[in-house]
Amino acid sequence: MSESANDKVRLDKWLWAARFYKTRGLAQDAIEAGHVRLNGERPKPARTVKVGDRLELRLNQLEYHLEVRGLSEKRGPAPVARELYFESEDSMARREARQLELKAEYASFPHGESRPTKKARRQLTRFREGG
Repeated sequence: MSESANDKVRLDKWLWAARFYKTRGLAQDAIEAGHVRLNGERPKPARTVKVGDRLELRLNQLEYHLEVRGLSEKRGPAPVARELYFESEDSMARREARQLELKAEYASFPHGESRPTKKARRQLTRFREGG
């Protein structure tokens, strides 16, 4: 991890090194799709990140509001990756509340966590066909 503000790291590499995405390609796709905002603007994947930059990240229906605290081009262990950014208490609270909402929505699904049984599939078919 480098603490120097003169270092330059591409946004897609930083998101990958901070362990928000498994591959740089996925990070690039998210940036191009508009799921990432850097200092309030929609960046390109090659945009450089500096210490102190603010990131807004939408990932799996969750929003992260981060401040860049460190730079790295290498993907390291999770504890080291967590030192690359700071997430505010407000952001964490909103994300946890959203996770609870999603969990409640998922729990209300009539067939639980598993695949529907043959009987349940027949009921769904009858419902869809209106009979």
